[in-house]
Amino acid sequence: MDPNSLLTTIGFPLMIGGLFYVMIWRPQQKRMKDHAAMLGALKRGDNIVLNSGLIGKVVRVEDKEVGLEIAQGVTVKVVKAMIAEVRGKGEPAVANDTKS
Repeated sequence: MDPNSLLTTIGFPLMIGGLFYVMIWRPQQKRMKDHAAMLGALKRGDNIVLNSGLIGKVVRVEDKEVGLEIAQGVTVKVVKAMIAEVRGKGEPAVANDTKS
């Protein structure tokens, strides 16, 4: 067997595997770790955004669920994994009005 064909046969899949790891696997693992840290730091009074776009205030934190107040006196239970963003306590809303 020719050394060049052996290098091509083994080297090309290794190169593709390394590229896959660097471009896809590592960033996904980092996102998962950051999301888990965000959920671990979740506390009562935080304003959060769900994956569906629903915004509310945390009133209760449990192991896998969160009590979310979406309007005054209206509380729903949501799964922690569906939380996309924690905005923090009392963070002001950003106005997207560009009219003068």
